[in-house]
Amino acid sequence: MAKYMLIMRGTDESNAAVMAGFEELAASTYQFIEELMTAGVFIAAEGLDDAAESVVVDFSSEAPVVTDGPYGETKELFGGYFMLDVASKQEAVEWAKRLPSVAGSKIEVRRVAGEDERPPGHEESAEAGERAGSESAGRV
Repeated sequence: MAKYMLIMRGTDESNAAVMAGFEELAASTYQFIEELMTAGVFIAAEGLDDAAESVVVDFSSEAPVVTDGPYGETKELFGGYFMLDVASKQEAVEWAKRLPSVAGSKIEVRRVAGEDERPPGHEESAEAGERAGSESAGRV
């Protein structure tokens, strides 16, 4: 089994459509969560507050700069997620295709890296860290 995140992304237009049909979409979403739970693949789900209420901490300069609102020139915003524990990416995609949504929305499907995984190209540093840990474990 592997963990996958279904990331809900919307535009201003699709977010407005969600708000217009909120009660119906919420009921469909609760039913979807029940299906996920019955299938034994549900881990978590959360929706995010309005992006206009957010702040951005930007590390482009020497000192972090904090600004109001989401990002400049944003076409899509991350609106929430579902976390699933499924057998494959294909199974995660099949669940994503069933997620209640509105026209213009997108669902990004991304695998969650395991605790023991390293980014590609960092195998040597992982081995060095393991050697250092085992060497220091022998000292008291």
